[in-house]
Amino acid sequence: MNWNHVVKFGGSVVAAAVCFSASAASNGVVASISMDKQSLGNTDDVVVRVTMTNTSAAPQYVLKWHTPFAAIEESLFDVTRDGVQVPYEGKHVKRAAPTSADYFVLQPGKSHTATVELSSLYNMSVTGNYSIRFATKSYSLFSKGEARERAGDDKRADTLQSEPLAVWVEGNLPRGTSTQKAAPSYELAGSLSFSQCTTSQQTTVSSAIAAAKTMASAGDAYMAAGNTGTRYTKWFGVNNSTRYTTVKSHFAAIKDALNNKAVTVDCGCKESYFAYVYPTQPYKIYVCNAFWGAPMSGTDSKGGTLVHEMSHFNVVAATDDWAYGQSAAASLAISDPAKATDNADSHEYFGENTPALP
Repeated sequence: MNWNHVVKFGGSVVAAAVCFSASAASNGVVASISMDKQSLGNTDDVVVRVTMTNTSAAPQYVLKWHTPFAAIEESLFDVTRDGVQVPYEGKHVKRAAPTSADYFVLQPGKSHTATVELSSLYNMSVTGNYSIRFATKSYSLFSKGEARERAGDDKRADTLQSEPLAVWVEGNLPRGTSTQKAAPSYELAGSLSFSQCTTSQQTTVSSAIAAAKTMASAGDAYMAAGNTGTRYTKWFGVNNSTRYTTVKSHFAAIKDALNNKAVTVDCGCKESYFAYVYPTQPYKIYVCNAFWGAPMSGTDSKGGTLVHEMSHFNVVAATDDWAYGQSAAASLAISDPAKATDNADSHEYFGENTPALP
């Protein structure tokens, strides 16, 4: 595979850049971002170029989902305005554990670059001083041969991020706002509605919602009782009062959302993964191809998928996707419990509790 070329996403690449920053991961992969201007007017798109370079002597593997080299379906940037975090408004996707086919290979000395239009992914409609940093999730970088051996069993706590760039953006409401709409406010609390679902699919989704409610209620009861057994430590790590309180509040919120909010499920997605949501648009969940083949309960189930996706909404638990799959989620609990409490799959597997743990 030839990596010595440029992929374009929403804008043309310009050779000269005013701003540039770079940082390296421990395996020698360097991430850099650049922009053509340090000040943007209210009609300018906020476009950055991201480059990954392998400075090591060995091929390195990078999980595709954690790069801008395909459709961006996770938050890959840390964006702040005047020191305040800027919300990510793109997709959060529920996927299966990665396989070797899900990795890009970076050959020694080679670079790969993509341009990304950020104002369609982050709310940059307000005037201010913005700081932008490319920052992948952890647990995604492998050397040659490891991707095949370690796929689905990713235990290396390695991150890849650039140094931050500073840019002045003149706001222009509603810059970059998504065309996707949240559920109408007139829908009844606790209701379930459907979009693009057949009668059969509606029946299946209704059963999945019931399974998700059972999982969320059991998880909430476990946390409310103050339990810190293997079930908790398996997915969230060594007990810590602050983290425990966080997870407890998450399950109370997930339970409340499933039982008391107007939930909409859209069946129109044809992607291979399980589901996705827009975190700023509760409580609409888009289910995709893998959802229909999943069991109703148990590992990576229909009910668990809905718990996973519900946790992503900012008004519920605002979780992220740091690790996919049971093995990676369990490893995350050991290596970085703070990220485990923010990981959607960790919440799903705690809720599914398969195999059952005390």
